[in-house]
Amino acid sequence: MTKMSKIVRTISGIAFPFAMIYGLYVIAHGHLTPGGGFQGGAIAASACAMILVAFGSKWTLDKIKEKRLSVFESLGGIGFIAIALLGLVFGAAFFNNFLTGSNFLFGTIPATGSGLADINTGGVLPLMNFAVGLKVIVGLFVIVLVMAYAATSFKEDKK
Repeated sequence: MTKMSKIVRTISGIAFPFAMIYGLYVIAHGHLTPGGGFQGGAIAASACAMILVAFGSKWTLDKIKEKRLSVFESLGGIGFIAIALLGLVFGAAFFNNFLTGSNFLFGTIPATGSGLADINTGGVLPLMNFAVGLKVIVGLFVIVLVMAYAATSFKEDKK
């Protein structure tokens, strides 16, 4: 995949941070509004795919190393499992929402069912959403990146 025109690259560079921020917003507020880790991750991965299309697969592979992508995807999966296992340690149920009603991470957190539309009411859910979001962002981006690179390599082999 070759790079696009200068106009497309410029607009992609401007739109990229806004799309990433929106994806992270959807991830962070997934327990309050429709959305969550997967939906926000898909939005953020689309922003990464926009950069891939604008600048080309070879440029993107030069800037982003495979090992770094693997580490981030693994961190998302390990983070999700670690939070779930902490739920087993702090409670009897799997995925126990052990941060709700405590002062551990977000300051004073209201107890479950308080009805406040605040990020603090989610307990571990925002943390789990971020773990899922990280895994989805990297996983979807890698799929698109590999397909784009394979298509470019296939065209070069045909020449």
